[in-house]
Amino acid sequence: MDVRVNEDKGEFRVKEEGDVTKDIYICDVKKEEEEEEDAVFGVEGEITVTLKEEEEETGDLINTRERPHSHNRKSPSGEPDPEMPNPARRHHCSQCGKHFTKLQNLKQHERTHKGEKRFQCFQCEKIFSRSQDFKKHERTHTGEMPFQCSQCGKGFNRLGSLKEHTMIHTGKKPHHCSQCGKSFNRLGNLKKHERIHSGVKPYQCSYCGKNFTQLENLKEHERTHTGEKPHHCSQCGKAFTTSRNLKEHKTKHTGEKPFHCSLCGKNFTHLGNLKKHERIHSGDKPYPCSHCGRSFRWLGTLKQHERIHTGEKPFQCSQCGKGFTQLGNLKAHERTHSGEKPFQCSQCGKSFTVFVSLKEHKRIHTGEKPYQCSHCGKSFRGLGNQKKHERTHTGEKPY
Repeated sequence: MDVRVNEDKGEFRVKEEGDVTKDIYICDVKKEEEEEEDAVFGVEGEITVTLKEEEEETGDLINTRERPHSHNRKSPSGEPDPEMPNPARRHHCSQCGKHFTKLQNLKQHERTHKGEKRFQCFQCEKIFSRSQDFKKHERTHTGEMPFQCSQCGKGFNRLGSLKEHTMIHTGKKPHHCSQCGKSFNRLGNLKKHERIHSGVKPYQCSYCGKNFTQLENLKEHERTHTGEKPHHCSQCGKAFTTSRNLKEHKTKHTGEKPFHCSLCGKNFTHLGNLKKHERIHSGDKPYPCSHCGRSFRWLGTLKQHERIHTGEKPFQCSQCGKGFTQLGNLKAHERTHSGEKPFQCSQCGKSFTVFVSLKEHKRIHTGEKPYQCSHCGKSFRGLGNQKKHERTHTGEKPY
């Protein structure tokens, strides 16, 4: 088949056998972002969605007709044209069983199984099988945010992200976990959460074989092998492997701390840090040690603790070879070689190699003694001194 593209007139000329030329006109049809739409419910009618620009998916939905004035939906053979969208007819993928109302959408979907990729990004050379995925990706480079929340004005580069965001205003979380009762505003997030209970890790790294519960976690992990850092800061140009890390970095420029503790009013730049902080108030310690049963508020603290049992010391001094269980301890140790004392008392000018030593020292000036013996009630400025004292009651000799 001989295909000629006339871009000026906005039409395609298709020369078929027998030199019969037919026109294929592009329908100006707005294509929904189906995958994101399917995962979001209960937003329409509650929040007005304001779009800075409409999504253009021209080229994805093609209406084949002999002439623009013709209303005949039959092919040259007289049979109904299979390319025409028919809402009453469902089109099923033979690979995964997913169904579509339009044949064009099925054909686009089938490319994901075949590995067919036709659209290439000129910025990073990444290739996509569907034009809508390509267009979404382009916004990561341009910074375009065509979807705007009518409540707070926040912009988003995807319609699904906007709809997910609007549920913050409505408070609606229609999807509930049958195991623990936790609620989610998106069905996709519920399904991801359920893998925590089931232990299913369907996504495997092709480089090292490591498995993941979520596709985005796999993609982030694979960048540790490839070295790819597709997310760039517009302020300083620094690149990051994940959009989350970029967002966290940007707060250094803006000074923004949008997450507030409802109990003490403390502000945080990241939601994760707020959630960690809230465990101080709740006393929640969700991470137990598999060796001794001791529980911890934070996963990082558990991992550090487990090295006591395993003997692992992954952080090694380049000067003397001494190993440490924590990176912070290595950095503090390295100052014994360099002589650096970056932490200075504002009262007397005395300097220290580690911040915790400065905090303890400041209590000399304030008189504060926050650590109390559980046996006799005696108070101490430092935790280490309290523990040493308590051994006089218990008789414990750990050394």
